[in-house]
Amino acid sequence: MTISRRKLIQATVAVGAGIGAPSLVFGQSQFRLKFANIMPVDHPLNVRMTEASAQIKQMTNGQVDIQVFPASQLGTDADMLAQVRSGGIDLFAQTGLILATLVPVAAINGIGFAFSDYPTVWKTMDGALGKHVIKAFEKANLVAFDKMWDNGFRQTLSVSKPIRTPDDLNGFKIRVPPSPLWTAMFKSIGASPVSIPWGETYSALQTKVADGLENPLAGIYYAKMHEVGKYLSTTNHMWDGFWMLANRRSFEAMPPATREIITKVVNEAALKERADVEKLNVDLKSQLAAKGLQFVDVKPEAFRQKLQQSGFYADWKKRLGDEAWGLLEATTTKLA
Repeated sequence: MTISRRKLIQATVAVGAGIGAPSLVFGQSQFRLKFANIMPVDHPLNVRMTEASAQIKQMTNGQVDIQVFPASQLGTDADMLAQVRSGGIDLFAQTGLILATLVPVAAINGIGFAFSDYPTVWKTMDGALGKHVIKAFEKANLVAFDKMWDNGFRQTLSVSKPIRTPDDLNGFKIRVPPSPLWTAMFKSIGASPVSIPWGETYSALQTKVADGLENPLAGIYYAKMHEVGKYLSTTNHMWDGFWMLANRRSFEAMPPATREIITKVVNEAALKERADVEKLNVDLKSQLAAKGLQFVDVKPEAFRQKLQQSGFYADWKKRLGDEAWGLLEATTTKLA
């Protein structure tokens, strides 16, 4: 058998392309993509992405198969972020405050008491500020999808006393994720934030290593934190959402038409998930109250004023940059 020089060159190029696209399965003309995240399997994030995977597979005639790995099956936050950067996983959903270890400006959606309601959130994060953050991800060789997914407004759970004012947080040992913004915000209010892995938080509340925690209602409910907490203060101190990220090399290895299908379906799924989470938060409030959790209404003005007086907003304006901060205040309120 003889092989022409042209065919040899074509074969060499094809192999080289395959090496740069680890998700390509040779001989099957198929892209198998791994999507990973930390949320439970029954959280709307995973429910809607499972639906989206089936829809994408159908629309691409079986060429794209997105496998969903929920509940930290593929590692910790840091593990999965490293994997999506290296190509070990292809798609990753995570809150901007954790992703800020790589892209600092991604933390901006978590600025304390910036958002008053969902319409303001979506106007901001679907608008100029969201596009600004997406460009920052591009510099890190990650593809961020246009629509963020909702994790919800974060509330404050207490074991021993209701939290109504900033003074109630003085010396309060509150569990926070390992994020500089979270730690700085609660220190500025007067609390004593402690970073504890989520899997150890239940026992930490039981043993009084922590006096409470902050999390969206869904996180509190699914992790059964209401069993060890007594008061739920609706502080709404932070809106938290997930960026859907793709490994650039893996994503761009697919044909443009295929990428368009994935992008369209995933963004549509994000909109459905937003509606799911908003409804879920309303439903969970009544369910958690029925389980004995006492809800405490909180007015945000005193907390926002405390952060202004402490210099928290001024400090984070410097950290995140005037441009990003200006885009935030353009749709929210004057903070610094």
